[in-house]
Amino acid sequence: MKPLKAVRAWRLRVEGEPQVQAGDGRTPDPGGDSAPDADDHVDFRQGVFRGQVVGKMIVNHNRRRPDRPAPCTLPMAQGGFTGRVGELAALAARLGPPVGPAPDAPLVCVVTGLGGMGKTALALKAAHRARNEGWFTGGALFLDLAGYDDNPVTPTQAVTSLLHALATGDLDLRSDLVGHYGEEGHQLDAYRSHLAALADAGRRVLLVLDNVSDSAQISPLLPASGLHCVLITSRECHESLTAVELPLGPLTPDDSVRLIAPALRRRAGGADEWTPEEAESVRELTRLCDRMPLALRIATSLLHRRYVRNPLASLVEELRAAVDRTRVLTSRGVDEYGRALALAPVFDMSFRRLPPDRTRALCRLAQVPFQDFSTETAVVATGRPRPLALDLLDDLVGAHLITGEGRGDELPERWRIHDLVRGYASALAADDPVLGEEGRRARREIRDHYRTKAAAADRQLRAPSDGPPPDLFKGRAEALSWFHAERVNLVAAVQWPDEQDPDCTVALALHLAEFLRRRRYFEDWVSVSRRAGERARRSADQHAEATVCNHLGNALLRAERSDEAIEPLVHAADLFRRLGDPAGEGMAWNNLGLAQRRCGLLHESVVTHRRARDRFRDIGERSHEGRAWHNLGLVLDALGRHGEAALVLQRACVLHRETHNRFLHGDSLNSLGCVLHAAGRTDAAVAALQESLRIRHDSDNWYANSLTWNNLARVLDSAGRAPEAAHARIRAAEAATRAGTTDTRYGHHH
Repeated sequence: MKPLKAVRAWRLRVEGEPQVQAGDGRTPDPGGDSAPDADDHVDFRQGVFRGQVVGKMIVNHNRRRPDRPAPCTLPMAQGGFTGRVGELAALAARLGPPVGPAPDAPLVCVVTGLGGMGKTALALKAAHRARNEGWFTGGALFLDLAGYDDNPVTPTQAVTSLLHALATGDLDLRSDLVGHYGEEGHQLDAYRSHLAALADAGRRVLLVLDNVSDSAQISPLLPASGLHCVLITSRECHESLTAVELPLGPLTPDDSVRLIAPALRRRAGGADEWTPEEAESVRELTRLCDRMPLALRIATSLLHRRYVRNPLASLVEELRAAVDRTRVLTSRGVDEYGRALALAPVFDMSFRRLPPDRTRALCRLAQVPFQDFSTETAVVATGRPRPLALDLLDDLVGAHLITGEGRGDELPERWRIHDLVRGYASALAADDPVLGEEGRRARREIRDHYRTKAAAADRQLRAPSDGPPPDLFKGRAEALSWFHAERVNLVAAVQWPDEQDPDCTVALALHLAEFLRRRRYFEDWVSVSRRAGERARRSADQHAEATVCNHLGNALLRAERSDEAIEPLVHAADLFRRLGDPAGEGMAWNNLGLAQRRCGLLHESVVTHRRARDRFRDIGERSHEGRAWHNLGLVLDALGRHGEAALVLQRACVLHRETHNRFLHGDSLNSLGCVLHAAGRTDAAVAALQESLRIRHDSDNWYANSLTWNNLARVLDSAGRAPEAAHARIRAAEAATRAGTTDTRYGHHH
């Protein structure tokens, strides 16, 4: 399509009454815009002029004129841009020249994410790369639509700005269509016509529209031609747009360190290496900044302003102590794009755009310091039915204030709140009495929910294999799966500072004990037991205190901190004795004997285990009596009295068989095999270990199974049965993998 000829008004002053036939005459323009070129002419045919006249100069736009550079209004790319390799590659694949015929509609890419995630920096980095590759010969235009400011850019203002930018290109635009808000329709027509003309000429244009809050801001700006591309940044998802969305999350831990490392090295005078303590502080700083680019840049700015002896450590400590870290992450000055180095205003605007019920729900969720949470927990926290809770969560995901993880038919739905968002929302609730009370109520309701579920799961783990399953779980496997998914949150719930309900804290800690012991989360077991013990002492509940102290000693024992275990176990035994609870006293003595043996106090351990055995025998607790016999056999073995140890362990096996305790029976058979091997009775040792494996064949105690397979391999080796020993080691490695360990261990299962 040929461009239309433009008509330009010009004036000519003549003397007298000339009569000019101007079919091929050429007359210069002494007072007009420009003199006619070779292909322009002034038409005077049949004209009679008696004074000043107005003529028409026909300007032929088909003539060849020097090419003007394509307009580019992209701001500079951000200095020190780090990471985002995958995201840049994804954008490059989208922005590159189309293969084959041009699509019918323009390509629209939307980079979404929480404010401060570096969306603008990524978009500009991709835009500059695309322009340097020569993919957009028609121009690259940038426009900040200020969608999250109090006065966002309107479509009319946006078109005006884009027309001004396009007027610097290789096609002339009428001046009366540029810069006049009253000519909205004409401006829009001129804008679209210009883009269409560039597309017809095969010249692609890239539009970068930054900070879009509403699709209505950009709908009039979208080109009609599929040759052009539009790159949008927004804090929200825009379902009404036909666009490719690229969600942007935090940087990786390594990229976070690379982002701030140059500034820290400049601060240190260019040193290339950090001490281990400094390296750990840098990692902690990136974690406290939630690995958010804006937060990291503010942190480096704050470090430059600090003149204390150790600015890095002091900033880390200040952030760690802050409830709302967005208030700490504020510095003077602006970034490359003129935006304030302050995080709180970014969050202020995001929260102001939420409907009030969404804000309340987010504050309730944020009051509970979860790493992540299930939909079931969200239902409890928000006090809404599941469909309404899911609708609320979807809205918060769309605003990038939370993220959805593992969503699908095969995995349970999990959700995560950004740490900085949680701190901001918690501070918001603390400043509002109504929100604060809602948050505290949500915390109590969630902990009650956890106590109920944990009690049901604990009953399932302890139930006999042929017993009826509790009503909340279909079986042991489902109970274990729930414990695994919620472990971090359950441990955190025990630590919550809610002084009004100490019983819940103690109960929750005790319901967790069997799972934590079985899955070898010993440090978690220590943590919840210490906290529950403190709460029990404050509430003057001596029985709860004795029970929790016994668990604490057991947990310390398992965590190989036997010297620390003795004190709480002695205290537990004394409390149980004073309370007249011989079963509790016997369990405390039993655990104390284990701690004494681990500390090398073997003779004291023999006395303690016999005391525990006698307590259980007196009250008819045959299952616990079997435990005491088992532990007595271990200390006799440690004393080198293998014959006595074998007889004691055989007695333990009889009691476990009679009480149908397959788990303890398997453990005692494993120890019996080790003792028989030490006594030189190889065939009997093999038989005992194989029987242990048979009994525990259907159990999921993979750590114990791995230990027994290793013991069997060692005994078979000593018997010269190498092929069988090799097979046993393979089975041991398989069980260890399922237990989540690579350790090769031999001996007793404690």
